[in-house]
Amino acid sequence: MPNDLTGPDTPHRRLRGVARLLAAAGLAADAYLHVYLADRYDAVSATVSQGTLFRIEAAVAALAALLVLVWRRLLAEAFAWTVAAGGLAALLLYRYVDVGELGPLPNMYEPLWFTDKNLVVIAQVLALLAATLLLTRRRRRHA
Repeated sequence: MPNDLTGPDTPHRRLRGVARLLAAAGLAADAYLHVYLADRYDAVSATVSQGTLFRIEAAVAALAALLVLVWRRLLAEAFAWTVAAGGLAALLLYRYVDVGELGPLPNMYEPLWFTDKNLVVIAQVLALLAATLLLTRRRRRHA
């Protein structure tokens, strides 16, 4: 079965290539912004600080960006989708719901919108849409 690297240049292959680049770009931007913001949130702490969680998110998003670019498999695309969807879900949850502390997690409720948060949402939505396209536009193997 041809993958994104082999076979004739087709519209399907080009679309998947663009989606792969957009997913990686969104995840890379997500990673950058979380690293950039992490030190501002080190004081928000329970057992684990919010800054530490931001650094973990950054590392996972960077790994997802790398995998979606170089390991062109369903698992990499699903991982990228999960990272983008999970990050977006957490951001929206803590924007609109005061969850409070959850075990080792601090209370991360922040009901404000600001430029960096808006950029994270845009990056995560871009990555989520592109990864969704990758997952739904897979070629089937022919027996």
